[in-house]
Amino acid sequence: MPDNGGLQAVEASQRPDSQVRVFAMPPRENAGPVSIVEGFLEALTSDDPQYTMARKYLTEKAAKGWHPEERTTVLTDGPTTGPASRPSAGEEGRTFRLSGHQVAFVDQQQAYRPDGTSYSKTLHLVQENGPKGKQWRIDGLPQGVVLGQSDFQRIYQSVNKYYFALDEESSGGGAQSGGESGPGSGSTSRQKRLVADPVYVRQWIDPLTQTVRALLAGPTHWLNPVVTTTFPSDTRLRKGVKSLAPDDENNLKVPLNAQADHVGQARCKEMAAQLLFSLRDVTSANVSQIELERSNGSQLCVLSESDAEALVEPRTSGPSDDQYFLDDKGRLVQMSGASRTAKDPERVPGPLGDGEQRMRSVAVSRDETQAAAVSNSGSALFVGSLVAGASLGDPVVRSNAKSEKDRLTTPSWDGLGDLWVADRDPKKPRLLMFGRGMADKIHEADVSGLDGGRIEAVKVSADGVRIALLVAEKGKTTLRIGRVERDLGLDGKLTVSVDELRAAAPQMEEVTAMSWAGGSRLVVVGRESGGVQQLSYVQSDGSAPTGQALPGLTGVKEIAASEDDRLPLVAHSDDGIVRLPPGLPWQTVLKDGTAPVYPG
Repeated sequence: MPDNGGLQAVEASQRPDSQVRVFAMPPRENAGPVSIVEGFLEALTSDDPQYTMARKYLTEKAAKGWHPEERTTVLTDGPTTGPASRPSAGEEGRTFRLSGHQVAFVDQQQAYRPDGTSYSKTLHLVQENGPKGKQWRIDGLPQGVVLGQSDFQRIYQSVNKYYFALDEESSGGGAQSGGESGPGSGSTSRQKRLVADPVYVRQWIDPLTQTVRALLAGPTHWLNPVVTTTFPSDTRLRKGVKSLAPDDENNLKVPLNAQADHVGQARCKEMAAQLLFSLRDVTSANVSQIELERSNGSQLCVLSESDAEALVEPRTSGPSDDQYFLDDKGRLVQMSGASRTAKDPERVPGPLGDGEQRMRSVAVSRDETQAAAVSNSGSALFVGSLVAGASLGDPVVRSNAKSEKDRLTTPSWDGLGDLWVADRDPKKPRLLMFGRGMADKIHEADVSGLDGGRIEAVKVSADGVRIALLVAEKGKTTLRIGRVERDLGLDGKLTVSVDELRAAAPQMEEVTAMSWAGGSRLVVVGRESGGVQQLSYVQSDGSAPTGQALPGLTGVKEIAASEDDRLPLVAHSDDGIVRLPPGLPWQTVLKDGTAPVYPG
């Protein structure tokens, strides 16, 4: 550091740093086996659309048989190359071992799947005759691509494809993607629920076209049983279409093959709505209108963003931006989330605001006409109207557990108006759903994959087909996402199940609170192994979004987020009820208060 001399003012540049892009280099002439292996692995991290340069490191036969799109393996620090094995007598070539710790992989459907295992594969090299004599080339390699975590985050971005949720009447046998009985076969007078299906695309290689192709290919295997697509089966982009781009007026023309030629206007507009919502996550796209074309180039239909919004149910928490929590007397209060400063909360009308009975947790329905609350002892669940003069009535369910910590969890409403809660009674643990919040429509959901774990918290998504659970098992509490399946039998009886639980925050050893914060995003409070408590966003597929850090907060016990990211986070911490408006630090709302929630 200089310790003398004058000071001179300089103009600070306000330009953002440009994103790093990697361009692969071809193999050097007469390069040795080690250089070929290193060059090939480096070429896998490039922004080469078809991995053309990486194929130059392979023999002609291996290049034709290699399918990089089949699988992307993500390692903690990238692959480590072991020493070349000594060839046996009479054996030609060299063998190198690739090893590392695998954290996840992206499958052929572009779906992210956490998988913390050891990785070990081999590369085999031979000398191949070329124009300039024999050159070392790879003739044996695993299918797909292998990358380090940092390279994966640089190259790929997460986008949400959107499909329509199945109705109860049609969800029992699983979705038939593109079937005529799905959404779009009838009238568009009733709004339909969109469900996010996250996938990963290469962000520098035409992500718009990649997203369109992924949407047309149908939902991922995990989500498929509870959603449907309005695109007819085998609908793809017209043959010969390599890339899509909006025009100067942000209108995107999407040429389809003959499978969609005879789709009616109502169904076509729902197809266009799926496309418009799916392209919102593509940062390089700015599409305000979709025009679908038949295989002969004629117009099939046109849909604008505003018309698309009218076709689907709102994906935010509710019609308003109100936030709710319990004050120091256990009464339900509310405040507006639109203002950028915390204002004094007001008690809600009705029995829950009057303090008729002290409560310890609450959930407000998404239409904000009623609320469910658990009594202070945790033994009883009440549902009350948010209307002045209404009475609370009898509880819809009671827990018989002896200990308070073993009784009812915080309840949660889905977008269908159904109410969910878990009873943690060790003698009879159960996950319950109340149709439209009514005690006479109670269903006990069968939860597969708990493997002896106990549900500690429940948060169902707005679409009603995914549910987030905190599961305690072997001294740890982890976040799991399950698929909600509703089957209306021939006898008219509804059965409800939660299937295929999967880890949503595998990097965290302990999760203490969580809330949905978007179509496929959650905000969680927890800690990694050996770490301290932190707040972070996670994706429902188990990946961690980049560039979305949250400022720290001390002693967070509960967290609430809206599915509209313009509204602030609300938390119960050591400082009481606090909230985090966009672009501002945490603000204290009330020193004494608990159980913050948004509608849902």
